[in-house]
Amino acid sequence: MHSQASAAAEKAVVAPYGSWESPISAAAVSAAGRTVEGLAVAGDGRLLWVETRPEEGGRAVLVKEAAEPGGDAVDVTPEGFAVRSLAQEYGGGAFAVQGDVVVFSNYSDQRLYKQTIGDNSAQPLTPDYTGSVVRYADGVYDPHFCRYVTIMEDHRKDSSNPMTTIAAVTISDGDVNEPTVLVSGNDFYAFPRIDPIKRRMTWIEWSNPSMSWDKAQLWVGYFSEKGEVHNKICIAGGDPTLVESPTEPKWTSKGELFFITDRESGFWNIYKWDEESNLIVQLYSLDAEFSKPMWIFGVSSYGFLGKDDMSNKIVFCYRQNGRSCAGVLDHDSGSFSELDIPFSSVTNIVSGDGFFYVEGASATLPVSIAKVTLDEKRKTATNFSIVWSSSEDVMQYASYFSLPEFMEFPTVVPGQKAYAYFYAPHNHIFQGSSDEKPPLLVRTHGGPTDEARGVLDLGVQYWTSRGWAFVDVNYGGSTGYGRKFRERLLGQWGVVDVNDCCSCATFLVETGRVDAQRLCVTGESAGGFTTLACLAFRQIFKAGMHKFEAYYIDNLVGNRQAYFERSPINFVDRFSCPIILFQGLEDTVVSPVQATTIYKAIKDKGLPVALVEYEGEQHGFRKAENIKFTLEQQMVFFARLVGHFKVADGITPIKIDNFDEPSFIDKIH
Repeated sequence: MHSQASAAAEKAVVAPYGSWESPISAAAVSAAGRTVEGLAVAGDGRLLWVETRPEEGGRAVLVKEAAEPGGDAVDVTPEGFAVRSLAQEYGGGAFAVQGDVVVFSNYSDQRLYKQTIGDNSAQPLTPDYTGSVVRYADGVYDPHFCRYVTIMEDHRKDSSNPMTTIAAVTISDGDVNEPTVLVSGNDFYAFPRIDPIKRRMTWIEWSNPSMSWDKAQLWVGYFSEKGEVHNKICIAGGDPTLVESPTEPKWTSKGELFFITDRESGFWNIYKWDEESNLIVQLYSLDAEFSKPMWIFGVSSYGFLGKDDMSNKIVFCYRQNGRSCAGVLDHDSGSFSELDIPFSSVTNIVSGDGFFYVEGASATLPVSIAKVTLDEKRKTATNFSIVWSSSEDVMQYASYFSLPEFMEFPTVVPGQKAYAYFYAPHNHIFQGSSDEKPPLLVRTHGGPTDEARGVLDLGVQYWTSRGWAFVDVNYGGSTGYGRKFRERLLGQWGVVDVNDCCSCATFLVETGRVDAQRLCVTGESAGGFTTLACLAFRQIFKAGMHKFEAYYIDNLVGNRQAYFERSPINFVDRFSCPIILFQGLEDTVVSPVQATTIYKAIKDKGLPVALVEYEGEQHGFRKAENIKFTLEQQMVFFARLVGHFKVADGITPIKIDNFDEPSFIDKIH
């Protein structure tokens, strides 16, 4: 039992698990759904970030830190614009700043615009192509030729197989010109970064069928007098005897090149390029992940803490054994100092002179941005202050929070472990009876190369405060545990992930924590596939919810026969429990046709099923009203069909086919 629950246990009201009243409403969850999509430090040392706002239909706005501590942040993006790239569909890297000037990708037309901070007008830099067919991301300023260098994804010739290049966009003369291609010929590019001292650029590139975290290459190319890229050198990833995936290259103010790669050890660690010998040198060795898979552009896991005497100090974050740490590395001496900050999960870092900003969270702090100030020697954090929070009033619910328990559990492979975060039911007003075990909701994360992180999420607390147990599974194939763990899924998607989710649920049953007859599973995106596969090919779960990369899937699944054998739609006869599906009708990653096909097949079999389709939603729901409705309908669906209890909230359920009689809609109105 939670420590905060112990004192109140004698006074708590006994009520069936799942029926408890809670102030953590679906509306509160959607209100806490703001996210961060990129960080950068402006010329005056204040932070800029992109904030998504569910209450504005998911609009993404560039925001600047308040001038004084405790002041209000200021919106930079003018009305009518939204800072969001659709490159690779997942976007990211939608803006860059130089001094007080930002260049950003506008969501509605995907053009690049230039704006001076404080000016409510934005000047277009790229042509207006009908249909947003040319997209830009991960751009940087080029001080040598007064231009903007960016990833360009061109859909004009082939929308299903767009051409990706590194291109230059003129930003000085006020005219709109066709971008100039600098680097081309490979399938994908990322992280174009300009040396501030010499006329040269570095970048990452990779080819199908690999993803960037499977195998990639780091290059440096030198600029000619006209700004063209020539004399290219492969720095890492070119040795056929080594499998590695370099990422996040950055130049120091002195023109030194640093990057992260996972050669030999299988863990992403920090390296430096020795230009004179053309060799790379590992700066610090640790069985931990100093970066993460690049699902979106603009990932930043480290930064340099100053110039001149302090240019040898690197602040970074790494992930090890289910926890993030931040630290400072002196890359000359090799000395390392861990920083004591409240975050147990760190996702992005950008640095300044003696300070840095960090995006992170913990079991008691929601996703936030904090400013961390360091001492003169850059070894100790002297101040930690929250600059932005995804939910400023979240602590009013603190007495209802369930704290995550990091756990290992056995897989079907003898001696092998996988990982999860388990949340027990918790509500200081209610408790379950001694003769009842709680229902369990298993969540399968997306990607599938992603990771559950065990941080404060009102979407989890919504369930646990009502008497549900909840578990976030890091099945084989998840990131955060090294290449060997991540590659368990190669050729085995739909097998390893399914086995591990079932093993986790079974482990919780066998250890007496949950009710074996009330096990439910949920997932979105790639997690939706895992959810459906669990329901089709295993008999562990009693109900499921699904919020469902071409060559990537080839690597994960394998041959055509494996595709067929692991596709739940081909084995509808094996479904044996209720399913509810939620689908965005503008989703270009998972076609709405897939959800409709699954829904019809399950309905025809006679199983209870419901399908909710959302106009204007893409891959991942952004609108507050849809986030709220999805959570409420999922809760009441499970309660009616599996939990056999009445939820305390006044939720009007949607009609469930093959469960509700035809006059159901009339009765509930």
